[in-house]
Amino acid sequence: MGEWSDPAVAEAYRRHAPRLLGTALRLLRQREDAEDTVQEAFIALVRHAPAIDAEGAGAWLHRVVVNGALDRLRSRRRWRTEEPDEAALAAPAGTMPDPRALDLARAVARLPERARLVFLLHDVEGLLHEEVGAALGIDSGTSKSQLARARALLRVALEGRP
Repeated sequence: MGEWSDPAVAEAYRRHAPRLLGTALRLLRQREDAEDTVQEAFIALVRHAPAIDAEGAGAWLHRVVVNGALDRLRSRRRWRTEEPDEAALAAPAGTMPDPRALDLARAVARLPERARLVFLLHDVEGLLHEEVGAALGIDSGTSKSQLARARALLRVALEGRP
């Protein structure tokens, strides 16, 4: 178990916050909600610091961010498709967005909510279907079928054909 000083927390933030913010943005599609979720994860890190090893902090924070984002979605009952915050899809300041990456981000953001969440949790975040099902309150078979649906819709959106 690790000892967490202020500089150690600052270093963990520097190392992990950009990736965690990307995860939260993909799930929540609203920058303010994503930033709040990442901030809450680091507050939890400080609160639970004695029990968290510095080497495992990235994975622990990732799980906290994913769970926090899913909790936000559940509490708002956001299971309908909504327009994403275009700023959330933009490249980081000072960089030029790759047009293909932006097209993919937009296509993913426009997927039906459940298919989008399954795609992001399974294909992007690396969760198993059983974990996706548990996180979303669905069967693993439903997770598999929603993933197939998401991939098919993305193929159509990106290629312009079925």
